[in-house]
Amino acid sequence: MATHRNYTTRSASLVGGESFVNGLLVRSIEASDRNWVEFFVKSHWGSEIVVAKGRVLRPVELDGFVGFNGKNPVGLLTYRIEGPDCEIVTIDSIAQGEGVGTALINAVRERAKVKGCRRLWLITTNDNLNALGFYQKRGFRLIAIYPDALEASRKLKPQISIKAANSISIRDELELELDLTGQRQGIF
Repeated sequence: MATHRNYTTRSASLVGGESFVNGLLVRSIEASDRNWVEFFVKSHWGSEIVVAKGRVLRPVELDGFVGFNGKNPVGLLTYRIEGPDCEIVTIDSIAQGEGVGTALINAVRERAKVKGCRRLWLITTNDNLNALGFYQKRGFRLIAIYPDALEASRKLKPQISIKAANSISIRDELELELDLTGQRQGIF
């Protein structure tokens, strides 16, 4: 593992799968992280699977990034690349408002560009208002709404709640994307 001592306020490029942002280390998931990834996903998603667009995905089997504050893991992002698309499958932080999510997004965006991807995309649900704001502030655009998609998702993963903690019914999937080609720009 490379040693870095330059703590900056901007994200340094991933070198050897690592970057630093405001003292936060972001690095690629390693084989030794897999048990922690499985535990973290289960604790944040209610099981070892996630469901989106009618597909069952197992984040523990995917590539991703872990954010560390010192030696403590504080965030996880998993992704999958298919052709010119990089899909963020999960993103979670235990340190809200401290830049962990932004650092993870920056890491996967850089990885996707290196891999030749043209877009970074994800699925969230209609109730996830904080996430919608988070993604849009980082340049993602809402490109599709899949009405009542959660009916099918609950058949694949019955643990999905009917209502969110904010009392909004969880019904629809929303697709957001970030153009990596520089051809389409969101409004900032």
